[in-house]
Amino acid sequence: MPEVRRLLLALADHGARRAHRLRWSRWRRAHQARANRCHAARRSRERARRLEAPADQRVPPALVELTAAEWARLAPLLPPQRPPTGRPRNDHRAVLGGILWVLRNRASWRDMPARFGNSNTAYKRYRLWSDSGLWERLLRALRTVTDQASGDVSL
Repeated sequence: MPEVRRLLLALADHGARRAHRLRWSRWRRAHQARANRCHAARRSRERARRLEAPADQRVPPALVELTAAEWARLAPLLPPQRPPTGRPRNDHRAVLGGILWVLRNRASWRDMPARFGNSNTAYKRYRLWSDSGLWERLLRALRTVTDQASGDVSL
């Protein structure tokens, strides 16, 4: 929409200003197309590089399943599943599993398995929780559960 607005404004201009706006718009669209092609090619090369590794050297993605004890510790820290108004949120447990999968595997959000839900939802939730400080509290609680399970009582 902004590009259409710019083009309409350019048509209303006269002389050199109009020509400049039209040239700039053409350059910008070509630049965006080139950038999209480059990003797609880079992602494709990275995926191919991961698949080219010998089978014995390939590391399968780590599965992240929250245990019942971990979930019991984390669930009270999360906002209500059903807000007072609006639509219910996606399942916190699935979204949290997806976030942990992406972080643990150092993968792209787009590579997140579909069983964890929409990758865009997981990314937005991660950003929201990080910005609000909730993510740090979740990690602290998760660390405490892990330490207790291993018998280590120090933090």
